[in-house]
Amino acid sequence: MFALIERYINNLTINDLNNLAITKGIGLSESELNFAYNFIKKNWQSVLSNHGMFDIDKYRDKFSEDNFNKIKKLIKEYSIKYGSYL
Repeated sequence: MFALIERYINNLTINDLNNLAITKGIGLSESELNFAYNFIKKNWQSVLSNHGMFDIDKYRDKFSEDNFNKIKKLIKEYSIKYGSYL
């Protein structure tokens, strides 16, 4: 599963991330999108390896309150759905 995620992340574009956010009802500003994209590209391995220890609250100031709450909910949803595969 890790190799599949690695291939996905390696091919992920900023437009892919923006499109995913839009489909989930999250309208990211340019700075929010850039932060999220760079964070994912740089930290995905660490986050997945230690997903139980990842604290999204550290990044609250990088997003609007509405977007932060939606992202936090999405992370929880995906952790429940895919957490056992990691």
